[in-house]
Amino acid sequence: MAEIEEHIKRVTNKLQQLLKQYHALQKENKKLKDALKEVQQTKEQEAEKINQLQLQVNILKTSVGQMTETDKKVFEKQINQYVKEIDKCISLLSE
Repeated sequence: MAEIEEHIKRVTNKLQQLLKQYHALQKENKKLKDALKEVQQTKEQEAEKINQLQLQVNILKTSVGQMTETDKKVFEKQINQYVKEIDKCISLLSE
């Protein structure tokens, strides 16, 4: 009988240790997910910043007249994309 009680105590102790580890891992997982979200947001912000800076460079090149034909085509595509997005926004607002 004492053996069974001792075995139950060991199993109970191991189960408690596993639960503690599980909770610790859950906390760590939440922290890592939060950190990942923050990094992804920063990445998106930086990508937007890069796009804005590239657009400014293209505008400056256009104003100075130093754009190559390839740069002009890329710039025109960007402008057309912005115009399409603006048109979509206007159509959504008018509904």
